[in-house]
Amino acid sequence: MRETQLAVAVVGAGVVGSCIALALQKRGAAVTLIDRDEPGRGCSYGNSGAISPGSLAPLAMPGILSSVPGMLLDEESPLHLPMRYLPTALPWLLRFVASAQPSRVALSAAKLAALHAGAVDRHAQLARELGVPELFVRRGHLHLYPDARALAKDAGTWRMRRYYGYQFQQLDRAGILALEPRVGERYQVGVFMADHATIVNPFRYVQAMVRGFARRGGQQRRDEVQAMTPLADGRWQLRTAAKADAAANTFDRVVVAAGAWARRLLDPLGVRLALESQRGYHVQFDGGRDTVSRTVILADRKVFVTPMEDGLRVGGTVEFGGLASPPEPRRAAILERIARETFGGLEALSSTQWMGHRPCMPDSVPVIGPAAGRPGLWLAVGHGHLGLTDSINTAQRIADGMLAARPG
Repeated sequence: MRETQLAVAVVGAGVVGSCIALALQKRGAAVTLIDRDEPGRGCSYGNSGAISPGSLAPLAMPGILSSVPGMLLDEESPLHLPMRYLPTALPWLLRFVASAQPSRVALSAAKLAALHAGAVDRHAQLARELGVPELFVRRGHLHLYPDARALAKDAGTWRMRRYYGYQFQQLDRAGILALEPRVGERYQVGVFMADHATIVNPFRYVQAMVRGFARRGGQQRRDEVQAMTPLADGRWQLRTAAKADAAANTFDRVVVAAGAWARRLLDPLGVRLALESQRGYHVQFDGGRDTVSRTVILADRKVFVTPMEDGLRVGGTVEFGGLASPPEPRRAAILERIARETFGGLEALSSTQWMGHRPCMPDSVPVIGPAAGRPGLWLAVGHGHLGLTDSINTAQRIADGMLAARPG
């Protein structure tokens, strides 16, 4: 007799939640993917498209405490904390600074390395499977520095990458121009990671995932989950804005992949995560895609420059400001000015601005797996800057853990 399908709700249809829904559906679960917005329309919509398994160094590195005054006082700092938000952010910041101890940095890097493993090849395979192979571009990532002194400031990060087996090549100015001839004079030293890749339309990639999920029988609902309640029989009941009937909102398992909004669902259940929104911005030029041919990182300014399907995207900055405050136009304006200063040919192009909420943990390591003390509740939260990179491996961890743990 065939075993009854496990009914699973995945809350959050960004790249992580959509990957989880697809993975669970492939393994035989009856999955409902729920998001208040169109799939991929949140943080996944505006990311820089980088598949970056070599990003092993957590944001909190030794010496980060010395940068806090700059966060508070320098409007153009890549890591910006408005003074008004300091009281709210302080508990998270204290954990963040504590995470910068060398032993904890090493542990975080080891966890991230394990989560990143094989990401590039798996995204290449998934893009082919979904019928969108053109979205996956494997041309490497080029990191740029003004000079050798600037590169030396990142020596610890590059040692970490070498330790975990990532290959890279240091370039002089001529080597930079051989790869990207439009890079301005500011950048004299480069480091090229040939084995990295880019998704040139993250939104369309997520949409393709959800279409594939639906073709296989998955259910996708546009609704807002407002609360979750554990039932006596071990199942979970959701309360949603659309007020669906109880049967339609009752599931054997629930996966929370709601990004920076996850705490609104988890705090009332006593599931406490040190989760904070690190607001990221991008400017997208209407045209200019050929300005670069691969992901280019202006390392001294923490800016990613990406040739997207529909223009040139310039993304970056980490801003603490919470979920409710409106975007700060100056942050996007900084990115636009940097792009125009660094690359020729953008002068006549118009641009659009975007801001999204990256869900970040103090140690940069996402929380993936069952929620302690809440049977049937699973978490996939806190991926920060690496949600796209780690989406497939996160999905596999959830699917392996949930289905292996199922009794019977």
